[in-house]
Amino acid sequence: MKSLYLKEIRGFLGSLIGYAVIGVFLMLNSLFLWVFSFGTNILEGGTADLISYFTIAPVIFMILIPAITMRSFSEEKRTGTIELLFTRPLTDLQIILAKYFAGLTLVFIAILPTVIYYISVHYLGQPVGNIDDGVTISSFIGLLFVGSAFVAIGVFISSITENQIVALLLSIFTTWFLYLGFDILATYSQFGGTDYIIRNLGILEHFSSIQKGVLVWSDIMYFFSTIFVFILATKLVLQSRKW
Repeated sequence: MKSLYLKEIRGFLGSLIGYAVIGVFLMLNSLFLWVFSFGTNILEGGTADLISYFTIAPVIFMILIPAITMRSFSEEKRTGTIELLFTRPLTDLQIILAKYFAGLTLVFIAILPTVIYYISVHYLGQPVGNIDDGVTISSFIGLLFVGSAFVAIGVFISSITENQIVALLLSIFTTWFLYLGFDILATYSQFGGTDYIIRNLGILEHFSSIQKGVLVWSDIMYFFSTIFVFILATKLVLQSRKW
């Protein structure tokens, strides 16, 4: 499993894909937070916080993470190397986890440099350090949870098609729906008093809860459950070749 994980990492960082994803993520966040005036500019906001960053980053991830994961199994299927992969002394779950953790590692590498935003706001605040450290740290953890869920979704979508473009588009739609879709559905009056239940099915509700500075067990379990479900679904897809 370790060798496959390292192979996937080398595949990302040995080509332009990994660097492009990390570069685009950092560039877009920096432009929206420090240059553009779309209500997200920290310098124009007048408050020492990173709310804008944690609002923008998941939206960017909706496109970039599918771009990372679209080749996970789709490329293997298209080139026929997936049969060779199955001959390795690895279980289906080990293969899935190797690809999942490789994608997650790239997400972590992309998030890590953005700690500079926290350091910048820390020193720009009046007085220096006028930023809620607890809220910021929990928000970073929440963002990593969001990225983890998106990677699991992307790997699953990649396992059901050999066309990378189809995998990309389906992953973008699925991550968007799970992140924002349930919140949109909850606004319809037809659902009446069930709006709270519907919102809780979506990622945004739990990410917003974590952003308040408290890691609640129910929010943590939601993300772990989401990851588990999509990894299990991927395993079932791979096992279907034996049916």
